[in-house]
Amino acid sequence: MINKRLQDYRIVLASRSARRQYLLKELGLDFEIISTDVPEEYPDSLTPEEITLFLAEKKAESFDTARMDEKRIIIAADTIVTLDGEILGKPRNYEEALAMLKKLSGKKHDVITGVCIKSRNHKSLFHVTSQVYFKELSDEEIDYYVNNFRPYDKAGGYGIQEWIGYIGIARLEGSFFNVMGLPVKEVYEELLENYSYLC
Repeated sequence: MINKRLQDYRIVLASRSARRQYLLKELGLDFEIISTDVPEEYPDSLTPEEITLFLAEKKAESFDTARMDEKRIIIAADTIVTLDGEILGKPRNYEEALAMLKKLSGKKHDVITGVCIKSRNHKSLFHVTSQVYFKELSDEEIDYYVNNFRPYDKAGGYGIQEWIGYIGIARLEGSFFNVMGLPVKEVYEELLENYSYLC
């Protein structure tokens, strides 16, 4: 159904993320990838949820709406990890990744993804939150993961679909795919509900 409804539309995923590209492809959508170089900077006054929406919208807004045809849809997203009010971004090196995973070990944290879907005449913003519970991770497990998977492009310093997710996630409340970087159910529903605005 979604392919028939959207097959004439040109969808753009504004992301370099291999996880987001994989998830959108698994929805059965044809799309092109145009990555953006938007600085991940935001006002200090924003809540974690507002941060994800601010950055997702900023990525989508980097495309010139006036030059878009009526059949083009931009999808942009941003994901952050929060632990006890602290935002854990992407680690810059081995030491930061190690420190992040030690913080997450044995605790619950939130993964929040903000999404902006935009056409020439319409824009929608929403966010999805999942709660992830890590078991107590040993120093050896953390070291093995960081050395072998180098999760420097991932918020919180880990990918749930990788080795650390297999052995370390004790429980998950909410969307698994949201933790990967794109809440595909909500994206699917938004596209179905609002596809007619392009007609």
